[in-house]
Amino acid sequence: MTYMTITEILQFVDRVVEKQRGEHLDDLEKAVVKGLWQGKTYSEIADECGYKSKNYIGDVSRKLFKILSEQLDEDISRHNFSWTIERVINSQFVGLINSKINWCPNSPQADTNQSIKEKLSKNKGYRDLSLAPKITSFYDRITELQTLSRWLIDQNVHLVSVLGLSGIGKTTLVKQFVDLNLQHFDVVIWKNIKLSQSLESIINELLTGIDRDSIQTDNKLTQFFNLLRQQKCLIVLDDFQELFIKGELAGDFKTESKNFQNLLKMMTNIEHQSSFILISQEQCQEMISLDENLYPIKCLDLQGLDHTEILKKWGLKDDEAWAEFSDMYGGNFVDLKDIASLIKSIFGGKVADFLKEDSLIVTKDMKSRLTELFKRLSPTEQEIILQLSKLNAPVSREDLRQSLSMSSMDLMNGLRSLRQRYLLQRIEGEKVLFDLSLVVREYVRTCCQDSY
Repeated sequence: MTYMTITEILQFVDRVVEKQRGEHLDDLEKAVVKGLWQGKTYSEIADECGYKSKNYIGDVSRKLFKILSEQLDEDISRHNFSWTIERVINSQFVGLINSKINWCPNSPQADTNQSIKEKLSKNKGYRDLSLAPKITSFYDRITELQTLSRWLIDQNVHLVSVLGLSGIGKTTLVKQFVDLNLQHFDVVIWKNIKLSQSLESIINELLTGIDRDSIQTDNKLTQFFNLLRQQKCLIVLDDFQELFIKGELAGDFKTESKNFQNLLKMMTNIEHQSSFILISQEQCQEMISLDENLYPIKCLDLQGLDHTEILKKWGLKDDEAWAEFSDMYGGNFVDLKDIASLIKSIFGGKVADFLKEDSLIVTKDMKSRLTELFKRLSPTEQEIILQLSKLNAPVSREDLRQSLSMSSMDLMNGLRSLRQRYLLQRIEGEKVLFDLSLVVREYVRTCCQDSY
């Protein structure tokens, strides 16, 4: 029997509880499970959690025992909690995932893809980077590269989201990481969801590329997960937001993309040694609902560049004005490059002269990118963003609600969704305030007033 860590126990109990009641363990329940696993009494757990009465801890424990007993068909109590849970985990794969895949870590089935393992060994790995962009320059993302290396190489995190606005540098960062770390992975594949929204085709291309002759037509998903377990794979899915519904709140999968949703759940629940990187302009609900302390997932929110040396390479002058210029466009690499071209063409490269115009320019290309993003907004988000564009200062949620004819629930959901799309800035202080970036505000004022 393999000894289980407390993190594995928490993950297992969390999945069982979430399956029955539709909610994950709260902080107190996590503390109770941890205490029970460590053999502590209710009184000791109560003291650690700051509760005066052990009775309340007992009540919480008994509710958990009831759920676990019903879901696992075991009579679980405080006295047998630890060894029963460990025995269940080690003896069977509990079917918590709604999938046709029949997979168990200790099953003899694990060796059915021996030919794939041998093929990879002979070819020293499989690479499919035909859809990955070529990186010609890279600036100011050393910290982010180190973060990705720590997560994907040192910690073997299974699911990483790299998130941020279009043009902020997500794809460039991930490609740079891949180029620098190919030797750490047996299999590397890069797919763009704009070109292929079929999970079946992605899996088929991967298996075909490794060993066309050994593909079994009736159990490709099983072969795929065997591959993830046997080999250290890195699979990058760019433009992942294309799988989400347009015109609704952020991060909800289209009906025809539910198989990707199930794949994400499998990636976090099944034991393997591989990783997915999701590059997206909006965060999916699955990543939000899972606790990073319990599940092998991480999210990297990419901010704008604060390194201005790149402006010198682009031929701009007046270095004392570069910081102000970069801040104006939120450090967005693509936007800055677009405006730099305009400054060179109209102002002879003099940034100071451009700033004297005291006018933020939204170019045709910038407008096109933002229009594509704004098409994804729900009616609630459109209403919120139109109202914010009329203001010249950050506003609190309470003041914003007074100026909008929507319920508190709709407003909160809309604000949260806009944050998931990186269109809304939150300012911490005595009161939490919300605002738009200068570029987004100017775009809405000049391009959207008649559209929504």
